[in-house]
Amino acid sequence: MKVERVGVYDALNAAANGFAVLPADARTGEPLLDISKASSDPEVIRAWWDQYPGAEPACIPPKAKELKATPYVWRDPADMPRREFLYGTHLIRKFASAKFAAGGVGKSALALAEAIALATGRALLGVAPAKRCKVWYWNGEDPQEETDRRVAAICLHFGIDGTMLEGWLWTDSGRDQEIIIATQNPKSGTSIAIPMVKSLVDTILDNEIDVVIIDPFVSSHRVTENDNGAMDMVAKKWTAIAGETNTAIELIHHTKKTGGADATVEDGRGAVAVLNAVRSAQVLNKMSEADAAKSGVANHRSYFSVDNGKINLGPPPEGKDWYQIVPVSLGNGPSVAPAGDSVGVVTRWKWPDPLDGISGSDFEAAAVEIGRGRWRESNQATDWVGRPIAKALRLDLDSKPDRAKVNGLVKIWIGQGSLVVVEDQDEKRMTRKYVQVAA
Repeated sequence: MKVERVGVYDALNAAANGFAVLPADARTGEPLLDISKASSDPEVIRAWWDQYPGAEPACIPPKAKELKATPYVWRDPADMPRREFLYGTHLIRKFASAKFAAGGVGKSALALAEAIALATGRALLGVAPAKRCKVWYWNGEDPQEETDRRVAAICLHFGIDGTMLEGWLWTDSGRDQEIIIATQNPKSGTSIAIPMVKSLVDTILDNEIDVVIIDPFVSSHRVTENDNGAMDMVAKKWTAIAGETNTAIELIHHTKKTGGADATVEDGRGAVAVLNAVRSAQVLNKMSEADAAKSGVANHRSYFSVDNGKINLGPPPEGKDWYQIVPVSLGNGPSVAPAGDSVGVVTRWKWPDPLDGISGSDFEAAAVEIGRGRWRESNQATDWVGRPIAKALRLDLDSKPDRAKVNGLVKIWIGQGSLVVVEDQDEKRMTRKYVQVAA
């Protein structure tokens, strides 16, 4: 019967974190070998535990590095290297960035579309990459074939020859190839998986990768998310990897439940260490029904906004960056269903401007119609001022986009002073707000 090698895994873990190890008597704690033989070589350690299967590890901590304060030397600002932004102001070499969103909003679809924009050097979503970049996209949850479907759908939608991505895009699945850079043990605490980090760094350098996307961040570690110290260690290790490899690293992170309210970057699941460690943090939110009514879209679930920073300090809905998820057929079905798989692809979407296509003569026509009656400010009233405006501009108030446009025009023209709000009594002698053309 094979004897279980008690303690070998603790010994290997200690060695991975820089400790020199010796097998020790499990009862007395005395080393079974001379202390001069202490080693961090995994093969040596395994051989020792083959010889002493019941041993416990005796660990010698690594010698602390000697600290030296660096004297400041003036550098001419004109000679300083510029920050190397690769995609807008979100991705920058030697730093980690993050996307925060609840499940199903579109963060993976957006990250992969941006990856292909970087790999092709094309402004697929309205942002021109600083240069064509080599990108490694790692998805820790989905199988490889699902990522392949998404890449194919993006290429079909944007008219990209998929062979253009060869040598520029790398994609991997955590189901086939895990990337776990940290683990947590109830006894020894959190530790960085040094061999994995080294392999990760070597892979990035060997392939000259510019951008690494980890989707999702939670799949890259095995530590408790509510442990701020542990999460700080993991997040800062990703930042250190970015610095060591001269890459931009993006961490895709889930948010906690917000009870229906818009998420902020501070709602990242678990501790706030991830937010503190990254240079740029975006937050994604689904379009609300209220915003759908303002914009006139039919299916608000297909739209989401992206903000950099706290949502309560961000711009109003019409000032945010908006995206739409459109279905793309892969055409991989049988003859009876030629459409095949449908995959959602992220596209840039512009918030409608009510003034698009509106001229001064259009306002004059609307003013004439408004002057023919008495019209309420409230869009819930049967005599709403939007009705004569819609009539003059030949817009259909039963159409969501048209109704949203009229709503917007009313607000703009009141704000500009072209229309004025006055109080008057209705037929029941109730005070109401009415809209008139400015004198």
